[in-house]
Order: sequence, then C-alpha cells, then structure tokens
Amino acid sequence: MNAKKPPQKKAKRKSGHELKLRPLKRKDYPGIKRIMDIVYPSLDGAWTREQYQSQISRFPEGQFCITDRGRVVAAAFGILVDYARYGDQHTYDQITGDGYFTTHDPAGDTLYGVDMFVDPGYRDLRLGRRLYDARKELCRNLNLKSMIIGGRIPGYDAHADALTPRAYVEQVQRKEIRDPVLSFQLANDFHVRSIVRGYAPKDVETRGFAVILEWINLDREEPDVPLIGAEKTVVRVGAVQWQMRTVTGIEDLMNDVEYFVDAVAGYKADFVLFPELFNAPLLAGYNQADPAGAMRELAGFTDALRDFMTKLAVSYNINIIAGSIPEYRDGTLSNVSYLCRRDGTTDAQYKLHVTPDEKAFWGFQGGDGLQVFDTDVGKVGVLVCYDVEFPELPRLMAESGMSILFVPYWTDTKNAYLRVRRCAQARAIENECYVVITGSVGNLPRVENMDVQYSQSAIFTPSDFAFPHDAVAAEATPNTETTLIADLDLGKLRQMRHSGSVRNFLDRRTDLYRLSWHARPRAAARIGA
Repeated sequence: MNAKKPPQKKAKRKSGHELKLRPLKRKDYPGIKRIMDIVYPSLDGAWTREQYQSQISRFPEGQFCITDRGRVVAAAFGILVDYARYGDQHTYDQITGDGYFTTHDPAGDTLYGVDMFVDPGYRDLRLGRRLYDARKELCRNLNLKSMIIGGRIPGYDAHADALTPRAYVEQVQRKEIRDPVLSFQLANDFHVRSIVRGYAPKDVETRGFAVILEWINLDREEPDVPLIGAEKTVVRVGAVQWQMRTVTGIEDLMNDVEYFVDAVAGYKADFVLFPELFNAPLLAGYNQADPAGAMRELAGFTDALRDFMTKLAVSYNINIIAGSIPEYRDGTLSNVSYLCRRDGTTDAQYKLHVTPDEKAFWGFQGGDGLQVFDTDVGKVGVLVCYDVEFPELPRLMAESGMSILFVPYWTDTKNAYLRVRRCAQARAIENECYVVITGSVGNLPRVENMDVQYSQSAIFTPSDFAFPHDAVAAEATPNTETTLIADLDLGKLRQMRHSGSVRNFLDRRTDLYRLSWHARPRAAARIGA
C-alpha cells in the first residue's frame, strides 16, 4: 500500500539536513520497523524481519530509502510483475506474496509500487515526491511500460455514509475533496484505472477499498525483437533411458554417451538428461570384494568424463545434465551431477541425501549446497534420485525461479522406482513446474550392489486444463533402452501460477509457515546465500 498519513506531531531533529537517497540494506530493518509502526498502527505495524530480508534479496533495485545523517526517514518498496496476469482486481497480499515478494518477476514489464512511507517528522520536505521520482527513473532505466500502485484512500471513512467509493474518488479528482494519499498520487501524474473492494480488508480508514493507479512511462522504447537468439518460451527436453552394459573402458563408455547426445541433439532439443551413476559399467574392472574402493577408483574418471561431456555440449549445441558420477576429493566421496552448458560453462549439484545402502556399501557422503542454474532457456534445477523425496528442496528451488527440475535416478526394483516417480509427480504439482526423470535398465554382471536396474523415464507437468489430462507429458516403455522427447511450454507455467484452477505456489500461507536454508561453513554457492 502507498500511504501518506495526515500531519502528526513532528519529531525533534537537528537543524539542517543531510538527505541521501540510496538502496535499502539488511541493517536498515530497525529504521523501517520504527516508521511502519508509527504509520500503520491499525494495520499490524511493520513487516517482519523475514519479510524484509526476502524483499531486499529478491529485487534489491526496487527497494530504496532516504536517510538523514544515516537515519532512515523515508522508504519505497516495489516489484516487477507481468501485470496482465493479475489485472486490476487483485488484493495486496496476492500481488506481494503476503509481503515476501515471491511474486517478483524479473521479466515483468511493470513496476508495482508495494509501499511508500515517510517519517511523520519529515512530511514537510516533499520526500514522497523524491521517492516517486526515483521510481519513475527506475522505470525509465529498466524500460518498463508503467508503474502501478494500489493507493489507499484514508479520507474515505469520513465520507462513506454519503458517498460510494467511486463518487468519493471523482470528488477527489475534481478537487472538491482532498485525500491525504490519493490527492498526492494524482499530483504525481498517476491516473485512476479502477477501484478494488477488499484490497486490504484490515484497513479500517479505507474500509478495505483501494484505488489502482497507473503512471505511464512515455519514454519507453519498444524492445527490438532479436532476429536470432530470442528468449524461448517452449523448451525441448530429452531423457536417455540408459542400458547398463559391459564396456571395455572409458573410451567405450564415451562412445555410448556421444551416440545418445547425437541422437537427442538431432531432434533440436535444448537439454538431454542422463541417469544417476550411468558410468557404473566401469566398476566391473575393479575388485568387487571392496565395493567402496572400487567406487573411489571409478571417481578417477570423473574429471575426464565431465570435460568430455562439456565438449559434447558445445559441439552438439545442447545442454547436458550429466546424470551423476562419483567424485573423490580430500577424503570425501560424493555423488555429483554436472550441468554442461552449450556455451562451454559447467556447474555442479551434489546429492544431499545419501541412502543407507549408499553409505554402507560405498561410503558416500551428502553435499551441503542447493542451487538453481541459469541457462540460455531459463532457470533449472537438478536433484539426484533420493533428494526428490524431500519436498523442501524443490520448494526452495521454485522460490528461486526454477521452471524445470531434472532428476537422474538409479533404482533396482519397481517399488524403489515408484518412490521416485510418485514424489517427482508431487513436486511438479506442488511447485507448478516441469519434472524430468530418467534411470538405467538392464543388468551389470560382476558389479557388486548394482546387479539389476528398473526404470521408466518420464516427464511430468502440473495438473490443470492447460496440461495433459494425466499430468504426464511423456513416458518411456519400462525397462527398455530408449530416448524420451517432449516440448515444455514455460508460458503455461506463468499463466497457471496466477490464474490456474488452484494456485499451490501463490496460495501458500506464508503468514503461518515458511522455509529457510541453513548455511553450513563449507557449503558452496547455494540457495539462501
């Protein structure tokens, strides 16, 4: 909400000012809380510290303040949205994600002014106008279409018995009535779009009504549509249901890998996913009486295999999710999935949760970092097998913008496979994202603890009218070596999140519960950092 309260008793301050406009920082929360508690005594006062930290981390450029000798005396908060997905009939909590700004869309074309307030002792300095000018400058610099705000009408309560909200707004527009907030906003070149009932039900002064106002950026230049390299809205993904077979060495395995990369890239796919521990056939060359030692020997091929798959990603112009392979560094055996991008860069996601069997036979240890990766076609995440059975991880990734989750797995029985499948389907529905899973089939004679495999690769969608009736975009024949290809429309995800039959992500009760990532000292780059 954008509030400007009636004049109150001015706070004592030193003569002269040293006013400075700057971005908000984490340390500014006490100053923000002090002002909000004064300005919004009937609206539960200030945001929580958790809300504030979420706001400045999601869109730091949109949160700024004015200080006087280092003390916060005014502030403005905003997010970017694709306003067409909300329309004028929305509530404050809906468009702000209950104050956590989870609705911020970096690709949005509209700046939504969430809140603006000024210390009552500084109301005579026109700081609100400075903040609006800063917002307009931000709109111009980001080449946005407009700025939209949900403006309070605190003067309405005194006229509610005689005037409808619309009649009251018209009187303010004609300057027959002065509203402490609306009059100020109209003077700052905003025009009225609509009046919303129930925008902020707890706001007694406005009786829950708000005026949706818009400032149009007349300096906006229509962005040029690139002739090549335009942002994709439909992403083609491929998954390899991998046959475990005896190989003579690393070159033999690499030939099999290249065969499938070539096959999937031939369909102009943007991604290809390999299974967990797809290089396990190489274990046959080591002592099966010592499975832990054999797995550590297998890790000796990891750097060469990662480099080889990175080269394939570039030469075949496809992003490769390199299943998972063992890594042995500094006395720690890890299970790691590499993202090999087609621009030649790589990233890694370590398996966080290790099964009892993986600990007992091989001595794997879990990682401690969770990431969402930027790619040329959007944000993606990777969770290795068991990790997808922990719903907290995909939720944290979805909060960071993930649209597609890749899950390489290795399972030996149908019930083990179904744990992965059912959980992956639930993650697609809960987080309104796509989930791609794939594993291995066949058997590996003379390889301890990897004798048989069970798999049915699949690509899952959310469950709503815009998607397949069974929420399955594609699935393979069980226990047969094959590839799976499907087109995934990212635009449908954005549409569903804001206008679906149900809105699992948007309707979370973040006023009652929340998730947070607890950092560990040796953790790499991760969510929540």
